[in-house]
Amino acid sequence: MLSDVMAYFNFQQSFDQAGYFETEQHKQLMQELKLAIHQGGLVAMTGVVGAGKTTTLRQLQVELKRDKDVIISSSLAVDKSRVNLGTLMTALFFDLATERDFKPPTQPERRERKLLELMEKSRKPVVLIVDDAHDLHSQPLVGLKRLIELVQDRGRVLAILLAGHPKLKNDLRRPNLEEIGARATTFVLEGIKGHQRSYIQWLLRECSETPWADLMNEDAIALLAEKLMTPLQIKHYLRLAFEAAHQVGLKPLTPEVIEAVLSQGLNDLESKLVRHGYNTKALAHLLNVRPAEVRSLMHGRLPPGRTQELRDQMLSVGILVS
Repeated sequence: MLSDVMAYFNFQQSFDQAGYFETEQHKQLMQELKLAIHQGGLVAMTGVVGAGKTTTLRQLQVELKRDKDVIISSSLAVDKSRVNLGTLMTALFFDLATERDFKPPTQPERRERKLLELMEKSRKPVVLIVDDAHDLHSQPLVGLKRLIELVQDRGRVLAILLAGHPKLKNDLRRPNLEEIGARATTFVLEGIKGHQRSYIQWLLRECSETPWADLMNEDAIALLAEKLMTPLQIKHYLRLAFEAAHQVGLKPLTPEVIEAVLSQGLNDLESKLVRHGYNTKALAHLLNVRPAEVRSLMHGRLPPGRTQELRDQMLSVGILVS
């Protein structure tokens, strides 16, 4: 947010600097994730784009570090589509090894044995956290499953926590990944669903000492809560609305300002599919159709019969968008 806008509305920090907003669903999910981590195995947490997966992972790590009974490892590789089993095992080595300038073995058999040795020395459950896991290929997942079993055979606990879009959950349910999906414990992050109004008021209180009612009137908050569904969306359009209001010297925000900044394509089919992790290429591959046909579907240019056929196909593989 621009500095003059922040000064005009008396914001002490930007929306992205706000703390952790917690609902009852967040609390329950946090308890379930901790339990699953202590039990070990493959764990998945899915949620639409902007639902707060990364924020939830940060909070989970804060609580696990505070409890001091789990060793946390994280894969920092950015391009998940290129991540292989070796990349993920290297992350475990870096976070488990206590030797200075430790170099993981490159030969597979020695690598696995050394990692098991480090796991045995740790004496605590270990969790490897992989964000944006919807872009992982199936082969690393198969390797992780086998690694979990090797660790279990040594009487130790390894959990692999995958976080990603709903595409991750659907991929784990596909027949070709039954070996993995049948063993995975999957949780869905609903985000702020049903709590949008409370979230907006909380966000304003977190970022400004001015009472929220002096920043936005009730009708403006109600409209924003009705139209938007994720923290990411709300932060984005709130920023645009406050910038627009500042340009005309308006305070508090009104529904008219909110209407003016909201995108017309906010809830069209393409936007909904992308939030679930499906771009044109991914959807074309899944439905076994040409990308051009997917683009026509997204923009409403297919005949009604063909549109219904593709929607039925999406429904059959777990893509639930209305």
